[in-house]
Amino acid sequence: MNGLERIASSFTRARGDGRAALMPYYTLGYPDPESSMAVVTAISRAGADLIELGVPFSDPLADGPTIQRSTQQALRAGTAVAVCLELTSRLRTAGVAQPLVLMGYYNPILAYGPARYIAAAAAAGADGCIVPDLPPEEAGELATACRGQGLALACLLAPNACPERAARVAARSTGFLYLVSLAGVTGARSALPADLPAFVARARAATSLPLAMGFGISTPEHVAAVGRLVDGVIVGSALIDVVDRAPEPALGAAEFIGRLRAALFDAAQPHAA
Repeated sequence: MNGLERIASSFTRARGDGRAALMPYYTLGYPDPESSMAVVTAISRAGADLIELGVPFSDPLADGPTIQRSTQQALRAGTAVAVCLELTSRLRTAGVAQPLVLMGYYNPILAYGPARYIAAAAAAGADGCIVPDLPPEEAGELATACRGQGLALACLLAPNACPERAARVAARSTGFLYLVSLAGVTGARSALPADLPAFVARARAATSLPLAMGFGISTPEHVAAVGRLVDGVIVGSALIDVVDRAPEPALGAAEFIGRLRAALFDAAQPHAA
């Protein structure tokens, strides 16, 4: 199977369980490359369905304080694009079997060479990519490269997008459509926006792709609520916060992912009246 097929299979398996897929985000190289390997391996074993791997960049404009801090530390630790690709390959060698989606900004990709980047990502074992600062209208070169390698290019859809804009974003996206839950940057929030059901309904009208939602989702309760609406739930900043607090980071990450996964299964179960 190619990357697109592996991603589709993961959403199908989760749907067969009657739940949304769990897609944690973690910054490659944070706080150093070996530690990030341990955390990603741990969340893989804890039951993540897909894993979003952050490629560090010096100006992560869509990210809040937690991920900004993690990417700055990863850069200080020497985690360049080539290192991220090497870590992806090593994760596959270590037995991580879930779809791996590289989340990174366009400037490092442009410097590396879009076609070269996608070919190297596919060779390393990645299944897709997310480029949050690349407008769909400007994504032709990267989309062509992804199509040639069988990789997904998941585009971001903002909650205030009009129907015409939603249709354009959805038409460019492959693998899944990434719904941004709020108008702002990433980061744990205490409450979810009240208008998520209406946003999801508009997105459903624009595409038949699986819908995955991220930004501001931080607790098992959030995951359960969002999981009732969409096909995939993305949690990033809250995972990094857990890693920062845990005496044993990989163990803390695994326990947190276990709680989020349990919340999705609980949300899938019928409740007595």
